[in-house]
Amino acid sequence: MHRRLDSTARDATIMNAKNLFQLLILAALWGASFLFIRVGVTDFGVAPLMALRVGIGAAFLIVVLLARRPLQQSATILRTRAFPLLVVGILNSAAPFCLFAYAELTLSAGVTSVINATTPLWGGLVAFVWLRDRLTGLRTLGLAIGFLGVLMLVWDQIATPSGSAATPLTTALAAGAALGATLLYGIAANYTKRYLTGVDALTVAAGTMTGATIVLLPLAVIYWPSAPVSLHAWGAVIALGVACTGVAYMLFFHLIAVAGPARAITVTFVIPIFGILWGALFLGEGVSAGMLEGCGVILVGTALATGVIKRLPWLGTRRADT
Repeated sequence: MHRRLDSTARDATIMNAKNLFQLLILAALWGASFLFIRVGVTDFGVAPLMALRVGIGAAFLIVVLLARRPLQQSATILRTRAFPLLVVGILNSAAPFCLFAYAELTLSAGVTSVINATTPLWGGLVAFVWLRDRLTGLRTLGLAIGFLGVLMLVWDQIATPSGSAATPLTTALAAGAALGATLLYGIAANYTKRYLTGVDALTVAAGTMTGATIVLLPLAVIYWPSAPVSLHAWGAVIALGVACTGVAYMLFFHLIAVAGPARAITVTFVIPIFGILWGALFLGEGVSAGMLEGCGVILVGTALATGVIKRLPWLGTRRADT
C-alpha cells in the first residue's frame, strides 16, 4: 500500500515537472515571437508579415483539428460559430499582431515582450467594466501597480531610445500600439468567455486564425513589399507561423487541459524573460536598469491582479483581497 502511494506521488511529481518544462518551452516560443517580428517586419511590412503568420498558423491548426475529429463535425462547429470566431480572430490575432509589429519598428523585442505581460491586467479591467466581475482590493492594487510599471518602462524608453530614428513621439506611439494590442487581448478573452463558452480550445484556435487570415489577406496583397525579401525575413515568418503560432497554441491548449487555465496563464510571467534574453543574444539589444525595474513592477502588478499573490506579507494571515 505504501509502495503504491509512493509510486503515485512520484508520478505526480514527474507530471508536474513535465508540465513545468512544457511551460518553459511555451514561454520560450512566445518570447521568440517578438524576436522574429523584429527581424521580419522591416522587409515584409506590418500587414504582409502578420498575414503570413496567421495563415501558416491557421493551416497548421486546421490539419491538427481534422486529424482529431471528422471533417463534417469540425465544419459544422466552424460554420455555426463563424461570426464570433471571426470577431475573436480580429481581436485576438489580426489587430494585436499588427499593432505589435508596428510597435517593433521602434521598440526592441525585449520591451514589447514586457508590455505583453500587461494582458491579464487589461483582461481583469475589461471583465470588471463589461461583465461586471468583482474587483477585489488586492486585484485593484495589482492593476495600479502594473500600469505604473508600464509608465516606468515607457519613460525609460523615451529617455534611452533603442534606435537612432526613435524620438519621444515615435516611442510613445509605439508603446501605445503595444498597449492597444494587449487591451485587445483582454477584450478578446472576455468576448470568448461570453460567446464561445463550450467550444473546445483547438476549434477556437483554428477558427480564429482562419478568420484573422481572411481579414489580413487583402491588406497583405495591397501592401506586399516591392523590394526582394531577404532569406532572414522568410525564415522569421516561417518560424512565427509554425513554431510561435501553430506549435505554441497547441502546447498552450495542452497545458490548459492537463494543468488547468490558472497554471497555464502563468506563462505570462516567463515570456518577458525569454523576450529580453533572445533580443539581447541575437539582436544585441541593450537591457537597461530602468527596463528591468519596469518589467519587475509590471510582473508584480500582474501577479497581484491575477491572484498568483493572494495576500501581502505585512498583513499576516489576514486575506488582503477582502
